[in-house]
Amino acid sequence: MSTPAHAATPPIVGSDAAEPATDTPALVDGLADAVDASVPAATAARTHLAGHKDRYHIPSPDRDLVADTVTAGADGAETVRLDQKYRGVPVLGAQYVVRMTHKDGKRTVTGTSGSYFTDLDVDTGKDTLPAKTAADDAVQHVRSELARGGYLPSHAKSGSDALTGVDRGLTILPTGKGVLARHVTVRGSDPATGAPVVQEVYVDAATGMALFESGGLPTFTAPGQTAGARPSGTPAKQSKADRSASPSGSEGGSASVTGSGTLLNGSTVPLNLTKDDATGTYLLRDTAHMADTKQHNVIQTWDASSVWYQDVSGQWPDTVVPFTSPTPQIGSDLTDSGAVDAHWAAGKVYEFYRDTFQRNSLDGQGMAINSLVGVTDYGNPFVNAFWDHTKMVYGTGDAEYRSLASDLDVVGHEMTHGVVEHTANLVYSGQSGAMNEALADYFGNVIDVTVNHTPMSDPDAGLIGGDLCRTRTPRQCAFRDLNDGATTAHFLGVPLGAAGDNGGVHLNSTIFSGALWDIRESLGGALADKIVYRALTSYITPLDGFEEGRDAVIAAARSLGVKDGRLDVVKGAFDAHGIVPGWEKGLGLDSNVLLGRLGTLPQYVGTGNTPSAGGGWWAVPKSSPDGVDPYSVWVGRIDGKGRPHQVSPDDGRSHMSAVTDGKRVVWVAVGNVPDDPWSHTYDIMSAPVSGGKPETLFSAPSEVTGVSVDGDTVAWSYRDPATGRLRVYYLKGDATAPQQVPIGRDYNQASQPVVKNGRIAYIQDGLFDGKYGIQVEMYDIASGTTTALGTPSQPEWISTPVMTSSDVYWLIDTDYTDRDQTTLRRAHLDGPDGPVVTDVIPEKSDRATPAYGLAATDSAVTLTVYPSWGQVFDDPNDSLAKLYQFTPDGAPLGRVSCSVGQQSNAAADTGSRVLWMDTTTTDTDLVTRSHPAGTCA
Repeated sequence: MSTPAHAATPPIVGSDAAEPATDTPALVDGLADAVDASVPAATAARTHLAGHKDRYHIPSPDRDLVADTVTAGADGAETVRLDQKYRGVPVLGAQYVVRMTHKDGKRTVTGTSGSYFTDLDVDTGKDTLPAKTAADDAVQHVRSELARGGYLPSHAKSGSDALTGVDRGLTILPTGKGVLARHVTVRGSDPATGAPVVQEVYVDAATGMALFESGGLPTFTAPGQTAGARPSGTPAKQSKADRSASPSGSEGGSASVTGSGTLLNGSTVPLNLTKDDATGTYLLRDTAHMADTKQHNVIQTWDASSVWYQDVSGQWPDTVVPFTSPTPQIGSDLTDSGAVDAHWAAGKVYEFYRDTFQRNSLDGQGMAINSLVGVTDYGNPFVNAFWDHTKMVYGTGDAEYRSLASDLDVVGHEMTHGVVEHTANLVYSGQSGAMNEALADYFGNVIDVTVNHTPMSDPDAGLIGGDLCRTRTPRQCAFRDLNDGATTAHFLGVPLGAAGDNGGVHLNSTIFSGALWDIRESLGGALADKIVYRALTSYITPLDGFEEGRDAVIAAARSLGVKDGRLDVVKGAFDAHGIVPGWEKGLGLDSNVLLGRLGTLPQYVGTGNTPSAGGGWWAVPKSSPDGVDPYSVWVGRIDGKGRPHQVSPDDGRSHMSAVTDGKRVVWVAVGNVPDDPWSHTYDIMSAPVSGGKPETLFSAPSEVTGVSVDGDTVAWSYRDPATGRLRVYYLKGDATAPQQVPIGRDYNQASQPVVKNGRIAYIQDGLFDGKYGIQVEMYDIASGTTTALGTPSQPEWISTPVMTSSDVYWLIDTDYTDRDQTTLRRAHLDGPDGPVVTDVIPEKSDRATPAYGLAATDSAVTLTVYPSWGQVFDDPNDSLAKLYQFTPDGAPLGRVSCSVGQQSNAAADTGSRVLWMDTTTTDTDLVTRSHPAGTCA
């Protein structure tokens, strides 16, 4: 049986977009091809592929396929995972699997599957950005996402230095003919929420533009799901016992003993401990479980209560020390911390994989299992847990949630992330990331119900994290439910990136895990678990989405002898959850699409590819569906008449930040400086909306932000190379030399301008009468006068101003402790005594929202409202950004659209009509509505 080569689609391309061309089949089963039994498994696998080029179309397996892992099963099964390289450069997520049996002195290939891209054509020898420049570009990209289009003042508690980037080398993105990219790991924290940020960002190796990103830190909860507090101050560095941390291996002068401890649920359980002969204390160090393995490794639980979660992600601080006890009967202090739960549960998870699947630890090779317990958020409670690619990390919990290690399914979930990484290694983004989460949830719950003898008929059997709470019932407490009935009709289109859920990895996971759970309820645990484990370890590959996952599970079931009625049960479970061929095409909108499939760059305010509207026209940057082409500027009529057309030239540069007033379009063209790959050029360009030869208005050596156009005036801000400070400039009429807006304070900064009717509003940031502050100001070009719109303050965040014919609006966050609520502020410009500043929706009012995007006309104000940090939602769709419309005085007009998916980056036309970027269809579309949808049921 052979499946055509359409199945494996990189996460950077929607499944209905132009797929990468390949002649290699995605799935071949039912083979019985003999291969050499005397050579290593990887050699035999490559020999098989080389001997059947007519089937696989892989020209040089020995050169282009590098052995990733080889897994041997107790029944003689062998699974060889081979990663594709193109001219020596790794191809993101491209992996081909060869399945064999090896017993009785014979070896037979039984099937193959995965992604190998045959039509790549990439110049890997061309000049590329230096690693440092690429890392800086990736950091700036993530910073822009997190800022959500506003301005983070220089005094903000989490400033620009909160993110760092490390170059990982060249990678080819397998989209279209392939794109040469630099892979950068960006680490830090979200300035707005304090949430951990670890993103794998892929920037164009020539231009530094971000092309794709995935999550680098598989967490238990999605952003916005927990009750975690924001950072405050710095973590306390408490003194600990003077003992060096030993993450793996054996420790001399010690003996294995059996002790006991009490779980947070009150149960007393046996614990494998190690007595340290030097001190006479007992360590939560288990050498017994792996005593009979070749590696003789340990399961150990460590005290990380003195450190911030960021300090243990991918590293091992000196302040992390072993948990110890004076007696083998572990005391209540280690119960309260969650250490007893973590240690006992880690052993149970190890036993499950060993006894059920003969798997030797998470990597199958006997790796040490380390659990760090009690990490904080700058000393505050941290209600999350994660797998950092080497170990498990558990947060403290808070007043309601116990330690995140206190529920066996959470521990099983995090440890299963380790199993997934060492098998299918599903890319943590979009559908592949949702499958990663689904498999972690499935096996985490399997381990929980197995150990606790919970019947599948129990209505709470499918709950994830249901036992974490102190006062809530399991159903009130749980973060997810595998029996929630989610189908692809509930699929939530979420942009990729750090500011969201990496394309819905948590929000969409129960669509797939629900199908797996249904299979288990129907076929029983023994068979269902084998099917899912076989699919994970022998069929699924890094780029697989829901359809490929379905095919993998069905093929795994067939390979285990499941057929006829029971195989129909497996297929029927996926059918019931809507995972059928072409399911994405059934997702719909309640708005009009002006331009579809805008490209692969995450669509957030501030990234340079947001829409603009004016005078009945719209403008937006757009890439090709496969993300290969540089961004170009497209325009069209808001009424939908005529055809959208491109106004920017095809010159190899990225054309971004497009704005229009209905007469012309102005944008920024980003290119490289000839013979200087360290630098970029930023050209402000202009063209009529009807098309015509573009002209260059201004060239800058540093990033241009806040471009705005109205009539004969164009305004922008950029960092003056001579002073290093942001300044606002403008061109009016036929002038060729830009004028600087005077701000009267040489050491202050001015940025984010917007121009309307000959007046420019902007943000000034710096010292006012010796005291730091920020204020919005307005400059009148004709009179040369500057007017302050209010008084200086010290906000945590402020949006780019928006101007109408008579008012300036902006959003401002002045209170760091109010769950992200923002104030909608208005300056009415034409009052009898000058501008009148009013808080239309005060931050402390019952109408306040966590709004981080703003558009306005003379008759309506539209806010992009993001979920509050820590808020828990019954409907995951409510956790995504939505558009809400108000009158100029703040009276609610309702939701702009009732479609599912993320709605953001609104641009106002006239009246109530707005345009925005919508991800409902799993692509990003530019859409519009003429009036609010109102109340969404």
